[in-house]
Amino acid sequence: MTAGAGPGVVFLCGPRSGGNSDAAGLAFARGLARAGGEAEIVRLRDHTVAPCRGCGTCARKGHRCPLARPGDAAEALFEKLRAAPVAAFAAPIYFYHVPALFKALIDRAQRHYEARLAAEAAAPTAAAPPARAAHVLLVAGRPRGERLFEGTLLTLKYFLWPFHLRPAEPCLLRGLDAPGDLAADAGAMARVEAYGEDAGRGT
Repeated sequence: MTAGAGPGVVFLCGPRSGGNSDAAGLAFARGLARAGGEAEIVRLRDHTVAPCRGCGTCARKGHRCPLARPGDAAEALFEKLRAAPVAAFAAPIYFYHVPALFKALIDRAQRHYEARLAAEAAAPTAAAPPARAAHVLLVAGRPRGERLFEGTLLTLKYFLWPFHLRPAEPCLLRGLDAPGDLAADAGAMARVEAYGEDAGRGT
């Protein structure tokens, strides 16, 4: 983490306060602090993000979203993502994907996706800035499932692309269903904190 670059941001993407994904995100932030960094904690459930209506306005010139108006937090959250030197997302797995509040934010990134596509089409030889790593912590109640995280990781890859970010090697946690399961697992908590510390050191 670059000194003086401002705080990182950790998005807590679960609807349940005090759930296992909250515990994962907060443990990541503690690890980041051990490496000399700091992070703003953003609880998505505390913000209003209207779901994309598929109207297609953002595909037109200007790439405007008609939902970006007072009271809607999507653009402010995207700005935090762009500005942070370290970004992380902690989310539970619901039916092999992210919960609705996180998916709403992901879908609202469509205007930024359209804007980057248009910029690259207009200047195909221009070099894009290097993609920064975004750290991903996914918590599943199911203990098994070969493809348990696959859909989420693929979605995150394309969600992050418009912001010149890419998913770092993720921290994937299984078999943690009841509130407090992660907090009660000292080994898993140590692993998550180490993941945050590594992120802070840029390793």
